[in-house]
Amino acid sequence: MSSAFTKEQEDDNPREELPDRAISPHRNLVTPVGLQQIEAELARLHAELDKAQTQDDKQAIARAARDLRYWAARRASAELVHKIADTAHVRFGHRVVVEHDGGKRQTFTLVGEDEADPAKGLIPYVAPLAKALLGKSVGDGVEVLHHSAKIVEIG
Repeated sequence: MSSAFTKEQEDDNPREELPDRAISPHRNLVTPVGLQQIEAELARLHAELDKAQTQDDKQAIARAARDLRYWAARRASAELVHKIADTAHVRFGHRVVVEHDGGKRQTFTLVGEDEADPAKGLIPYVAPLAKALLGKSVGDGVEVLHHSAKIVEIG
């Protein structure tokens, strides 16, 4: 067997190294809520890192350090966008209600990538659905989840 597979770790205090989380190439637009979420995540991770260091938990230290690098980068690149009061056209931060044929309604809010939660109707502004909605007005038709729908409200 090759010695590369049997070599003992020379360091009695091994360090875990985790690859960095991928950062989106898109602009990091955030709503005020999204910015609060980033800041809360940074605070949580700082506490998690402190705890892991106190317990000398190498894996937990590596995870927290990697996640801190990600969220620090996201905070540094965050572009706060306040919701535009003019709702004549769908814009970032707006809540949009669409009506499908048959009357079923769905509500979506266009948000930043890190605050997106499709189950709650929060879709990232770079998603195909968001791109289809951006710039449209009440009464305009859009393709939503492979179905035709009409925008009935922008808020």
